[in-house]
Amino acid sequence: MRLPVLGIEEMNQRQQELSARITERRGGVRGPFRVWLQSPELCERVESLGAFVRFESCLPKHLRELTLLMAARHWDAQYSWNAHVNTAIEAGIPEAAAEAIAERREPVLADEADQAFYAFCHELLELHFVEDETFAAAHKHFGSQGLVDAVGSLGNFSMLAMCLNAFQVDLQPGRKPPFPDIRGYARVAADGKP
Repeated sequence: MRLPVLGIEEMNQRQQELSARITERRGGVRGPFRVWLQSPELCERVESLGAFVRFESCLPKHLRELTLLMAARHWDAQYSWNAHVNTAIEAGIPEAAAEAIAERREPVLADEADQAFYAFCHELLELHFVEDETFAAAHKHFGSQGLVDAVGSLGNFSMLAMCLNAFQVDLQPGRKPPFPDIRGYARVAADGKP
């Protein structure tokens, strides 16, 4: 990681409070939270948004996890992908669909609603806009709140991925990611250091 990891004794009171809350909610301060603790006010807001999109949004769990995988792959965020791919599969994303996303192919999702959701998210990430027909299909299945929550998830997980990549958080040289073109991984693997 490019920033120093703060030990509890190096944290100010606000950082210690946040560290305790994150540990209680998430089982420890890992990954991007080790970066975000450098800016306690941002950390608090990001942690709150992240908790909402992961655990409380109106989207079913498998689609919350799908947005995470899509953003992780879009940004080549190795840590995020590796931390969540199994959770996404356990939540109901077919393994073949996860493999397709990893290989930048369109996944086949058996459920019409899931396929419409994927198309909406994919167009937003890749084209930066959503076609009218794609929007209408997704809106039919998920309504206004569902699409707003989907955009919130993609935004949150994109910010997460940018943080992981910019600060080279927990790149795993010993763990091969499922996609070969991940820049950070290649750089780390070449010199053998995270």
